[in-house]
Amino acid sequence: MIIQEGMSIQRKLEILSDAAKYDVACTSSGVDRKGNQSGMGNSVACGICHTFSADGRCISLLKILFTNECIFDCKYCINRSSNDIVRASFTPNELCELTMEFYRRNYIEGLFLSSGIMISPNHTMELIFVALKMLREDFQFNGYIHCKAIPGADPALIEAIGWYADRMSINLELPTADSLKKLAPHKNRKNILKPMRQIQLRRESNLEYLGLNNSYGGSSYGSNKNILFDYSYSNGNSSGNSIISSKSNSNKDIGSNSNRNGNSDISSNSMILVDKGSGSNNILMEDNSYSRSPKSKFVPAGQSTQMIIGASAESDYHIMSVSEALYNNFDLKRVFYSAFVNVNQDSNLPSTHNGPPLLREHRLYQADWLIRFYGFKTRELLDEKNPNFNIIMDPKCNWALRHLELFPVEVNKADYYTLLRVPGIGVTGARRIIAARKSAVLDFKDLKALRIVLRRAVYFITFRGRMMYPIKVDEDFITRELLSTKEKLPYGIEEDITFKQLSLFDDINYGTGGIL
Repeated sequence: MIIQEGMSIQRKLEILSDAAKYDVACTSSGVDRKGNQSGMGNSVACGICHTFSADGRCISLLKILFTNECIFDCKYCINRSSNDIVRASFTPNELCELTMEFYRRNYIEGLFLSSGIMISPNHTMELIFVALKMLREDFQFNGYIHCKAIPGADPALIEAIGWYADRMSINLELPTADSLKKLAPHKNRKNILKPMRQIQLRRESNLEYLGLNNSYGGSSYGSNKNILFDYSYSNGNSSGNSIISSKSNSNKDIGSNSNRNGNSDISSNSMILVDKGSGSNNILMEDNSYSRSPKSKFVPAGQSTQMIIGASAESDYHIMSVSEALYNNFDLKRVFYSAFVNVNQDSNLPSTHNGPPLLREHRLYQADWLIRFYGFKTRELLDEKNPNFNIIMDPKCNWALRHLELFPVEVNKADYYTLLRVPGIGVTGARRIIAARKSAVLDFKDLKALRIVLRRAVYFITFRGRMMYPIKVDEDFITRELLSTKEKLPYGIEEDITFKQLSLFDDINYGTGGIL
C-alpha cells in the first residue's frame, strides 16, 4: 500500500474518481424535486447521467469513491487490500465542499458516491452518513444523491442514510453465492440481501404512510416480502439452473425497526450507538438527523444493484433468472451488468485477452429491458438447452424467429402486449399504434409516420390480412434478411476500447454515434 501525507483535494479527486470508473450503476431515474428558496439545486428524474464514456456507458460526472482503502481482498477489484496502489480518502467536509463547488460551476447535477471499506463497514458508513447529513442540512444541497451501501453495516446506519439519499444500491457483485465465495471471500450473500430487504420494507412502510402506494406503481413481489432468496450454484449442474431456496425472516432480523408513521423507531432515540467492537467512530447522531420533513421520502428513487459479467462461469440464463428474481422479490429499480475487466491478472480470474465481454453485456441489457417493460419472462428467452443469448441477433428478434407460429400479427387488431412482441415495435410505438387506430384504419405507410422500425417489423405484421410484399415466412430467410440490416450496437463494442473515465474537463468528440 502506498501512503501519501498531506494530499491535496485535487489529487484525491484524481485518485478516487479514477477508482470509481468500473462502477456502472449510475442513474437518477425516479426522482423529481423542485428547488426552493432555502436550498441549492433540484433533482430531475432523468437529468444526472448526461455524458458517456468511451465504451458507451452513461456516467455521472461526479462519480467518486469516498475512499479507495479497503480491508477486503476481492480478486476482481483494483482497490483490493493486497494491491499496492496509492490510497486516498475524503473527509466529510471535503466531499461536501467539492460537491457544492462543482454544482455552483454547473459541472454536475448530483452526486454518485461509492466507497471502499476503511477499518470496518460501520466506520465507513458513519463517515458517509455524516457527509450526506452535512450536504443536505449544513450546505442545503437539494440535488440528486445516489449512495452505495456497504454490506455488513449496521441496519441503523442503512436506515439513517436512506433519509438523505435519493437512491441506494448494494452490489450483488456476482450472480451466485459460490462465485462470491471464490472471488470475494470476505463477502457473503446474506450481508448483501439483508440491507436490500431492509430498504424495500422501509420504502414500502414510508410510501404507505404518505399514501403513495398506488401512485408509485406498486410492487411485483406480492406477499413474499418476508422471504430472502439464496441463489446458490451447483458446479455439477451443467444447465446452469438457479437453485433457489426461501428463508423466512422477520422484520426484526432484517433490522427495519419500522413503525406506522413512516419514520424509524431509532429516530426517537437521543443518539445512535453502533457497536464499538466493529470499528465504529461512535459518532453521536441527534434525534433530528432524519426528520427533515414530515413528508420525507425514504430512498424515493428506489434501489439498484450491479453484477459483474464474465468473471465467473454462470450462463446468461442463470444471470437473467437471478435478475428476474431480484425484480420480483426485492422491488429493485435496476440491475446493472458490468462486463468483467481483468485489472489484477489473478489466477482465479478468466483471461480477457479478447477484451471485456461488452457484446454479452449489451445482450443482457436488451433482455433486461424485455423483462421489465415488454412482459417477457426469462424462460421464454432462454432455457437449459439454449442457456446463452445469440451473439449475432438481439433477444427479441431471436425469440420471434423461434416462434414464427405466432406471426404474422394483424396490426389493426392485436392487443398492446402482442404488439410489444413484434420486432421493430417498442413501448412507445405500441402505444402510438393503439392510439392511432382508434380514429383510423392503419396501413404500412402509417407506420413510418409512427416511427416504427419497419425494416424489422415488416416480416412479422399484416394489415387487413396482407403483408407489405410477398415474404416467405421461413426462419432461415428472415434471419438472413434481418442480419443484412446490420444491428446498430453501442459505440465502442466493435472498436478498440480504452477504459478511461471522462474527466470533469474533457471535451471529446467521439464522432458519429458518439456524444460531445
